[in-house]
Amino acid sequence: MKNFFIQFFTWWNGATVATRFHTWRHGEFVGADEFGNRYFQTKGGKKDPALGFVRRWVIYNGVAEASRIPPGWYGWMLQKCDLPPSQDAAYVPREWERPHQPNPTGTPLAYRPKGSILRGDPRSKAADGYQPWTPGA
Repeated sequence: MKNFFIQFFTWWNGATVATRFHTWRHGEFVGADEFGNRYFQTKGGKKDPALGFVRRWVIYNGVAEASRIPPGWYGWMLQKCDLPPSQDAAYVPREWERPHQPNPTGTPLAYRPKGSILRGDPRSKAADGYQPWTPGA
């Protein structure tokens, strides 16, 4: 029962009931990636008359985070290629592509530049010679 309410009222925990209904009614399954994300497009590859191209979407396995899409699928989602990686036998990730890493923003693994108050370092060298301005001085 809890999962039903989570899917019904939140969009960031996978797909909502409306998204599942739309996918069931108008979508066809294209493939899945190694993270369990499932990719869809309009049935029969029909172009959307309002957009002028085939609609493509993803149902995330877990939290909806766009950085969880691997590079091959990302190119397909943005209409850069016609064949998804699951159907393209010639698709091989490039040697310069790194393995996927989720976006760490808002987590303890987030990047904190030198001098950030969240980093916990002592005061930086740039701040040592700071003289505050005082009016009338």
